[in-house]
Amino acid sequence: MTAAPETPASGNAIEVSGLTKVFGTRTVVDNLSLRVRRGHIQGFLGPNGSGKTTTIRMLCGLLTPDAGEGRCLGYDIRTEQAEIKRRVGYMTQGFSLYRDLTIRENLEFVARIYGLEAPEAAAQAALERLGLGARASQLAGELSGGWKQRLALGACILPGPSLLLLDEPTAGVDPKARRDFWDEIHHLANEGLTVLVSTHYMDEAERCHEIAYILEGKLLVSGTIDDIVASAGLTTYVVTGEGLDALSSELRHATGVDMVARFGAALHVGGRDAAAMKAIAQSHASATQSWAHDKATLEDVFIDLMTRNHRSGQ
Repeated sequence: MTAAPETPASGNAIEVSGLTKVFGTRTVVDNLSLRVRRGHIQGFLGPNGSGKTTTIRMLCGLLTPDAGEGRCLGYDIRTEQAEIKRRVGYMTQGFSLYRDLTIRENLEFVARIYGLEAPEAAAQAALERLGLGARASQLAGELSGGWKQRLALGACILPGPSLLLLDEPTAGVDPKARRDFWDEIHHLANEGLTVLVSTHYMDEAERCHEIAYILEGKLLVSGTIDDIVASAGLTTYVVTGEGLDALSSELRHATGVDMVARFGAALHVGGRDAAAMKAIAQSHASATQSWAHDKATLEDVFIDLMTRNHRSGQ
């Protein structure tokens, strides 16, 4: 096996620009550019059908872009796909290991596929690292979602990849399993592994070093959470009390209001005109409704982005 090329001077594990992929008449990924720093956890967000999975498959060499260029781990994503595949761990949305094999058998099989010198020892190390030892003899098909997720992660890291691509790995998994999974991801990143993870969960996005948000194949924003929230320029109020449904309908088309969203028992109302938002809050505050100025959340920003793009006809 040839040695991996040196990482570019910028320190990016992924550098792509203008990525485009068309299926039939539909442009699934549209002129997307992305940078992921080595050793960082990059969150990749967007609604279903936004192009996240297609982008991930282009990055790891499973799909060739129709336009655009770039490098993954120093290799050209068009001409050196085989080299990329050898150095990337890809965890798909669906469980892709053998359900009629035990946890240990699955891991040993993966170790042999990758030609590891001591497959049994490698599988045992993965069992111990991910807390799977007590379940080593259990059939994979009998595992709960959280344990299947842990096994899939173990299989991904077994050959020692330099980059992990995780496609909505915690969908349908209980909260504790999600927390445990993210603790392990941070341990791996601290050891130097680069991670690109797509997710729908805002709490998971907030655990990433940087995030990128795409909609209908186009990159809308990227950067740290603080930078993205600050650049949105939203003045946000949290409204509690009675009649929130009626208030939501009233404010959706009000001048000065750019974002209205229900969060449990509260309503988040935001806009870029701070003076207009203050006037709206003052005019609507009453004995039955409380308006409290608060910092915009990441979810506020994403709802605002989707609302603006919907209004513009995209």
